[in-house]
Amino acid sequence: MKKALLRGRRLSKVFAQGQVKNKVLDRVDVDIYKKDFTIIMGSSGAGKSTLLYALSRMDTVTEGTVTYKDKELTRMKEKQMAKLRAEEFGFVFQQTHLVSSLTLFENVAVAGFLSKKGSSGEIQKRARTLLTRMGVEKAEDRLPAQVSGGEAQRAAIARAMIGNPGLLFADEPTGALNRSHSEEVLDLLTGLNQSGQSILMVTHDLRAAVRGNRILYLEDGKILDELELPAYKGAEDRHRESRVSQWLSELQW
Repeated sequence: MKKALLRGRRLSKVFAQGQVKNKVLDRVDVDIYKKDFTIIMGSSGAGKSTLLYALSRMDTVTEGTVTYKDKELTRMKEKQMAKLRAEEFGFVFQQTHLVSSLTLFENVAVAGFLSKKGSSGEIQKRARTLLTRMGVEKAEDRLPAQVSGGEAQRAAIARAMIGNPGLLFADEPTGALNRSHSEEVLDLLTGLNQSGQSILMVTHDLRAAVRGNRILYLEDGKILDELELPAYKGAEDRHRESRVSQWLSELQW
């Protein structure tokens, strides 16, 4: 039986505007398992990104608890939480958020220094190794504005991985990319997962969703259903995409 790496219990998030209250998360219970590639899907406004940010403690909840490796994150002060995020979590967003004045190598290395895992030399070596693994080693001395969107996103994944995170959070990582660059990024994330990296990803894209082995479907701030899948074997598995598509159709996605 799989043990939960990250656990959310009774997670609620309410936004209030005057007398109007909007419940974006409604007492969600969810477990995220080690080495899984977990996908969060749902219609626009269902609470997908809000759930990801709540679980990573990038945002607070109105009610509920989040536990990571048996540590209750909702009890931690922000300074403690910032330290844990730097040491244990990696983040990839739709926009890369690379520092425009730093080269790709410097963006990755700086994140490594913040994680405080290893000496300066070890971190620089790991940064170059990751950039090579992501296929952007030839662009390591370029600024973000001097590379393509796909190259920038691959560098952002290297930055997210520099601290050897226990869990990688990805929020629509292919949302701003064209099809070919999207496939490159998805291949990298799939490869990381197949090497043992735990990933939690929000997406609205069917082609991205089929990479996961578990898909959670949100509606009106609640997990309506979930789908378990075998490990991704490659684009030639058309049955996989059809199965996910049919499941989503039944949920009226």
